[in-house]
Amino acid sequence: MEIEINGRKIKLSNLEKIFWPASGYTKHDLLRYYIDVSSYLLPYLADRPIHFQRFPDGIEGKRFYQINAPSYAPSWVKTFPVQSKERVRNYMLVNDLETLVYVVNLACLEIHPWHSRITDINHPDYGIVDLDPQEGVGFKQVAHVAGVVKDVLDSLGLSGFPKTSGATGIQIYIPLRTGYTYEQVRDIVGFICAQVHKKEPHLTTMERMVKKRGATVYLDYLQNLWGKTINAPYTVRPVPGASVSTPLSWGEVCGGKVSPADFTITNIVDRVKEKGDLFAPVLSGGQSAATILRQIEK
Repeated sequence: MEIEINGRKIKLSNLEKIFWPASGYTKHDLLRYYIDVSSYLLPYLADRPIHFQRFPDGIEGKRFYQINAPSYAPSWVKTFPVQSKERVRNYMLVNDLETLVYVVNLACLEIHPWHSRITDINHPDYGIVDLDPQEGVGFKQVAHVAGVVKDVLDSLGLSGFPKTSGATGIQIYIPLRTGYTYEQVRDIVGFICAQVHKKEPHLTTMERMVKKRGATVYLDYLQNLWGKTINAPYTVRPVPGASVSTPLSWGEVCGGKVSPADFTITNIVDRVKEKGDLFAPVLSGGQSAATILRQIEK
């Protein structure tokens, strides 16, 4: 099958292949969802190098990472070179619907943009507090810790915006003014996480060794390092039920009545039409973290 978008033709393949066996959702369902949600998703991908994970046989089949643009990609797929220690990697840019459809047809379920744009690749637009529950920790406990993060941010005069990871965790984005390096953003978020850990020393951890974390919520601030990526809002996760990484209101988080499984490819578009894009402030302007950096430097 071939589809034309904005004058560009894209060949679609294996549309009836089952990607979520328990639910029966197909590759066609995945493509339809991304087309329907594209106007909300694309602003979070635009001009950012993207790290993909592909699932050509669905979520229970083999998976592999896609960083470099494929050699057979259409000429209209834009790329951006990033120099690493070993090589130059040519990341794909997903700036428009036709490119989004192209990469989803490649079975790219995991869509992870960089925290910075190609116009200023060394300076992130936001920091992220990644709440990663360890074995034995439920989502209500994660939501409680997210509420503690909000309290810390409020005390620092900062705003944060939560979303489900789409799996078991919550990620809180903190929009920052341009100019902070990745190392500074790591330190800023690390400072915030340390304050959270002081308030909840038994429920949270900053321990890097997994086997030493126990039944806690890991406060992962190292996701803010150069080249690290996190799945974008409105992207689908390779978990049963086809759950979606979904922006939440703080009322939903602190109310304790939501679960990541509540938000799937079947209901997100209607939700955003009703509630609007709760994550929009993440892209509308940054905040100063100068007071935190001064405290770190003392």
